[in-house]
Amino acid sequence: MTVLFVSDLHLDAARPGITRLFLEFLAGEARSAEALYVLGDLFEAWVGDDDPGEPGASVCAALKAVADCGVPVFLMRGNRDFLYGQRMAERCGATLLPDPCVVDLHGVPTLLMHGDLLCTEDAAYQAFRRQVRDPAWQANFLAQPLAARQAFAAQARAASQQHQKGVSEAITDVAPEAVEAVMARHGVTRLIHGHTHRPAIHSLEVAGRRAQRIVLGDWYDQGSVLRLDGDGLRLDALAPAD
Repeated sequence: MTVLFVSDLHLDAARPGITRLFLEFLAGEARSAEALYVLGDLFEAWVGDDDPGEPGASVCAALKAVADCGVPVFLMRGNRDFLYGQRMAERCGATLLPDPCVVDLHGVPTLLMHGDLLCTEDAAYQAFRRQVRDPAWQANFLAQPLAARQAFAAQARAASQQHQKGVSEAITDVAPEAVEAVMARHGVTRLIHGHTHRPAIHSLEVAGRRAQRIVLGDWYDQGSVLRLDGDGLRLDALAPAD
């Protein structure tokens, strides 16, 4: 059986084609998987578990259908959907994972992360991350009316896009020393993460051992899925239907 990994779908009502592609993936291949891992940024924004809108409602129902088939579903918070709560996980029939965490995948301890913690050169983003991950900030934000939270999310997306234009790709990518440090700290030789939208399989050396870093792709123009089974792993693109 195959373990499936996806990340950075950024699902949004403005991009219905990609939502359809993901729903087809959930209705097909995912239902016969060994497990499904979503490593953050499933949605373009998540302003609280009380938001009844689309595509959240349809996607959560589809994930629950996968779980009801007996497939364990795991969700990790990303930089766009860091406000996932237990209510959302229950809607999806999923287990929320801490970031980072180590799981055993066919006998190989593997470190899973969203990936934003590895972009240590981007000081402005790391400062913002610390602010919005603070429990007091989150409690204050979630106490606001839904419309106010949605307006904040729209402003934050615009600010993020502007920020990306103003910094080099090297700053928004992972820092090699951060990768090596976190892998050494957890004693692993394999890391899977998303966030950077640079899908690839990298070979490196950590603490004198050969290691591997797999970067999941985003779902802006096509799908991206990592398939892992007893024979190895494959990082594949999923073409949307015409």
